[in-house]
Parts: sequence; C-alpha cells; structure tokens
Amino acid sequence: MELLAPGGDLDSIKAAILAGADAVYCGVEIFNARYRAYNLSLNELPGVIALAHNHHCKLFLTLNILFVESEITTLVRMLNRLLNMDIDGIIVQDPGLFYLLSRYFRGLSVHASTQCTIHNEGQLAFYHQLGVARVNLARELNLPEIAAMTAAAHTMETETEVFVHGSFCIGFSGICYMSSFLSGNSGNRGRCSQPCRDRYAVTPMGNEYPLNLKDNSAFFDTQALWASGVDALKIEGRIKKPHYVHAVVRSWRQQLDRLYSGQPLSVDNSDLYMVFNRDFTNSYLKGEPGKAMFIDNPVDNSVKHFSDRSGAATDAERDLFELELYDKKAAAVEKVASLIDSFESQRTPLRISALGAPGEPLRVTVSTPDTLFSAVSESALVQAATHGLGEKILLKSLKSLNNNTYFVEDLDTSGLPQGLYLPSTDLTGIKNRLHGLLNGSREPIPPVVIPTPEPMADAVTPSLGVVISSPGLLPLEASGDVALYYRLPESMDRSQGELTEMFLDHRSVTPWFPSILVGESYAAAVSLLKAVRPASIMTDNSGIAHAASELGIPWQAGPGMNITNSWSALCLKERFNCHGAILSGELSASQLASITGPRDFELGYFIYSPTVLFTSRQCLLMPVTGCSKEVVDAECLPNCAAHATMDNTRGDSFVIHKKPGFHHRIYSDTHTLNCDIVTELPGKFTRFFIDLDELSAITLTMDETAETIALFQQLLAVDPRAAAALKERLSPTTNQQYKKGV
Repeated sequence: MELLAPGGDLDSIKAAILAGADAVYCGVEIFNARYRAYNLSLNELPGVIALAHNHHCKLFLTLNILFVESEITTLVRMLNRLLNMDIDGIIVQDPGLFYLLSRYFRGLSVHASTQCTIHNEGQLAFYHQLGVARVNLARELNLPEIAAMTAAAHTMETETEVFVHGSFCIGFSGICYMSSFLSGNSGNRGRCSQPCRDRYAVTPMGNEYPLNLKDNSAFFDTQALWASGVDALKIEGRIKKPHYVHAVVRSWRQQLDRLYSGQPLSVDNSDLYMVFNRDFTNSYLKGEPGKAMFIDNPVDNSVKHFSDRSGAATDAERDLFELELYDKKAAAVEKVASLIDSFESQRTPLRISALGAPGEPLRVTVSTPDTLFSAVSESALVQAATHGLGEKILLKSLKSLNNNTYFVEDLDTSGLPQGLYLPSTDLTGIKNRLHGLLNGSREPIPPVVIPTPEPMADAVTPSLGVVISSPGLLPLEASGDVALYYRLPESMDRSQGELTEMFLDHRSVTPWFPSILVGESYAAAVSLLKAVRPASIMTDNSGIAHAASELGIPWQAGPGMNITNSWSALCLKERFNCHGAILSGELSASQLASITGPRDFELGYFIYSPTVLFTSRQCLLMPVTGCSKEVVDAECLPNCAAHATMDNTRGDSFVIHKKPGFHHRIYSDTHTLNCDIVTELPGKFTRFFIDLDELSAITLTMDETAETIALFQQLLAVDPRAAAALKERLSPTTNQQYKKGV
C-alpha cells in the first residue's frame, strides 16, 4: 500500500520524504483545495519533483477544485507547463478538467479527488470512462464497503485510496455548501472556513460545538485495510506544520514496515497523540457513526489526552506535567526543523555555459555531476539596440533553476559575444526546456491549443420544473402544464418495489436520483431504472448517470454534480450522452452568464428551494436534541423522522431535517428565491426549477401550492407583479449566492 502524505509547503514535503512517505500530494499557489496552505509556486515545482524522485518518492499535484469559465485559459497554460514536468499524477474534482485531461493532455496521470464523493460502483465506472487511474473513496465508507469498492475498481484497472489520518468533515465532501453560503468561501474552491467547527448556542444536550467531529485515525486498522485490497493510504493535513507531517508519516511508515515484515503491529499510538488532534475515532471504518465520533472542543486535544492519563492528582501536579509535555512537543518541533535544515543542504550543483553568435541560435548547456544536456533557442541572436545578453540577464532568466533541488554553481558566458539580443519568449522557452530536461523529460512537448466552446443555439423560452418528494403532491401531475420531478430517497433497497410501481403509474413524472446511494441502495436504484425505463431522469449521482448512459435512458445532471463551466457540460454530453444540466447554485450572475452549453443540451437552474448546506451519514440530532441510540444503525436511514433547529453565535439559524429514507441534512432557516435571473439572463435556460419538498410545502395546502406554482409561471412569462407576490408569499428568502458567487 502506498503511503501518501500531505505537503502544504516545501518543509512539509521534506518532512514527509524524511519520514518515509511513498508519495506526497501538494498544491501550487492557485487552483487547489487548500488555499490556506502555503503551497508552492509553479516555478518551484520542477525542483520539488526532482527532490522527491531523487528520494524514490512520487509527487502528485492537487487541482481539486471547481473551475469557473474565466479561469480555463489560465488552467490550460498551467497544464501545458505540467506536460513538460515529470509529475506523477494530478488530483482532480471538476468534470470539465477530467474532460480536458482525457482529451488533450493524455500524458498526465489523473486521480479522482475526495471531492468527487465516490461511494458506489457506478461512480467507479463513470470515472474510469474519464481515464482516471485512481479514485479516493468517500471517508464515510466502512471496511466491507471499501473492500467491495476496491474489488470492483480493480476489475477496471483502477486503484483505490482511502484517508487514514486527519480531519473528518461532518458532511459528504464535494456536496457541502455551508461555508460557501455563510461566507462566500466555497469548499469546492478550496476555501472552506470550517463553520462546522464554529461555536454554537448551547444545545439542549449541553454542547457548544455540536458539528465538531474527532479526527480520523485508522492506525489500528492497518491489517484490515491491507485485507481490503486498497492501494494507497492517504494522510490529511496540507495546512499542518512539518513536525505534524513527520510524526504522522513516521508512525505509519513504521506500522506498514511491521506489516510487510510479518512483525506484530504496534498498539501504541502515543506519537500520533503528541501532535495536533481532536482525539481519534475509527467509527466510520467500523460502520458505527454515532455519539462517540463527536467532541465538544475543536482545539488541540494532545495535552488533555496525556494529562488525563498522567495520574496527576492535584492541579499543581497537572500543571507541572503539562509544562513538561509542552517542552517535549517543542523539542520534537526543533528536531524535525534540524532534519529539514540538513536535508536542504543536499542540493545538486549546476554548471551552465552559454554559446552563440549573430545569426545563430543561443545554446545553453547544463552539466550536473551525473549528466550533460543542452537547450537551443528557436530564434537567432541579433545585435542588440541597447543592452545585450550577459551574465546578469541570463541569471535572471534562469533564476528558477536555483531552487530546493539545484543551485547554479557557475555560469560561463565566455562563448557569448557582447551586444547580442534574444527575445524574452525564447529565454523563457530555454528555461522551460532545461526544467524539463532536469526532470527527466528529454523531448519538450509543444503547447496544446484547445478550441473555444461552441456558442449556444438560439435563445429559448424557459418552462417550469416542479420537484416534489411526497406522494401527496403527485396530483400536481394532472395539471399537465408543468414538468413534475419526484426526488427519490437515499435508502432505496427496501422501497424499490413501491417506487417502481409509483413511476409505472405516473409515467409523466421524472425520477430524480439523489447524490448519495451507497451499496444496496445503488443496486436498487439501478434495478428501478431497468424496471421503469423512464422517458428521462434527473440525477445528482454520477454512478446513476453512468448507468443511465449505458441503458440508453436520456438523463440530465442535477446541481449535486457541480457544473460550473462549459467544459463540464461538454464532458457530460460527449462522454455520457447527457441531455442537460442544472448549473451550480454557488455561481454568481456573471459566472453563470459565461457558461455555454453544447448543442442540443438544456441548461437549468433552481430559482426556489430550501437552502441545503450539507448531507451527513452522521446523526446530527445526537449532539443537539439527543437520541436514545449510541450509533446510527440499519434502521435509522429508512425509518427515522426528526427535526431540530440550532443557532451559531453570530446569529445564523439552521434547520436539521431527517426524513425517512434520507440522510441527515442541515439547511439554512431561509429558503433561496432568485427571481432576478429570469430577466437578467434571458434566453439562456431551458427550464427553471422550484423545490416543493416538505421543508418548503409543510404549511401549504394543495390549493396554495397550485397558486404558488401559478405565480412562478407568471414570473417566467415576465409578469412584473409575480416577483413581488412571490417574495411576499415565501418570505423570508435569500439570493446571496447569486450575488456573490465563488
């Protein structure tokens, strides 16, 4: 099993290598899911790759965010640079980026991020079709589910990877919008502000941090993970310090070495407790999410852990013990810093010579203790009008060769006459080729040019889509003037027969598949698809998208598939015969306006819905209002119905809602209503959607529901009175995401 370590900055990367990591994942200054990490510059990356490879360690680059349209040009420039680096893989979330990599940048190995929320076999097939070499499995899966997913992945020659240490998110990654809604800092953009760790008003159960989970630690599950067949063990922590990375990687390296050599595995995890932690849990792996996973304190638990076990009987004894412990932690930090300092001195010297004459190209030759190579300019040298090439200009152009792996020991310009000129673009080209040659790429790969997405067809007149999740609203089908969608539950294995019969009786109602379908629920969802063979479906789950595509059933992507740019829409249409997509509710008006759908592809958007912040496999009521159970068992998902509210200390209010068949969700107490988009982006959307699930419609009679639908139809007909009437009827509402975007 590969041991994959976090590298938030150069020192952390070195710490990981020193501690025995097989691979390190890191980001550059843009486009990665840890903006709070220090990250590297793109110019530093070749040197860091060489550093890792010189120590038999792989390096993976994180580009695991959603991209907006305005960033695609910069992204493509970055990918062209990466083609000439010996990077071992790229970690990705965005469907559009998967498409670009699989079509135009096939030389780059691609991994699917935890942000892809991969938890069923259909999703493995979906990402396999996009050329993915490895998938990170959702942290919520238990060991039998991991084993089943891994076995399925291996039939597709795809590797699996699981997180074994570090922070837990309370919600499923990739479909958590809480930070985005509250602060504009989207988790899907690497900017999560961790509102789940915030302090809240004291709950009836006496908790101030009711969404705060303990940290993940699978240290004592090493043997079981080995038996499951997973290919890589991943440590979370790109915003952690080098001493943290070193301690965790070293502990895992030693444990794995014991496993491989047949020695007894360690039952001592005290080194893991010496660095930052919120206490540890392996309850997801055991299939026991519940009370034991929560901790009512988000700060470092290490001192408390050891202090509680010290046997100190008095406050004075406890204080003395804690001072001694702080000294030990400080000494560990200094020790790792010293190791890194000695590691840094191990740089390879470069001797560089420049040779050229008027009318000839510039040749720059680099020699190391082990090799010799040259790079030649595309343009010829000419007489300079003012300042010519010299040692100072060449050193400035090649300064990125002075990095953490190499240093320029000597620059010889004696073979270059004074007063010659070369365009800066040629100097940049030489620099990039030298980086590639140092990184093991002998032939420079020319830049890939991607086409501009085709403009959309003629403007369309939007229709209304109504989403329900209660059979009591099925009579709306009789009106015939709206498209009716029925939101399916996430626990479908027990209700598949009943749901199949319902759709066979209501052929005009479109099934809407949820984001989360684990194990038997996914199998039941596919069986329903085959039995009903609906005229079309909507899905928030990429596994169901793949199944529908294979069955030839027309399908559209829901907002849970996070479509934020034109390339993502094109990906779904070309690779999976998708007929349309609801664009992400995180985007602003200008970000939405720039997206172009491919031909014969419908664009949709939610103009009214409950504001879903996240979905969790946890019981969110346990730390809030309480529950008689200790763990979430097999009966909770299909049967539990509960409702509670909570407030944070800044005055934001939230609703916890659990319906039978659905996972726990947290909502804002304010629904989203966006009337502005109808007139501000005319002709762009084929269909606007409203969600009338019970959280929205619980106070409305059938007549009132029909009246509300009629008002939305008037809004789409650009009746100037409709928006005001809707705002009054549905108040309070918000439209903040549309205004600020991501």
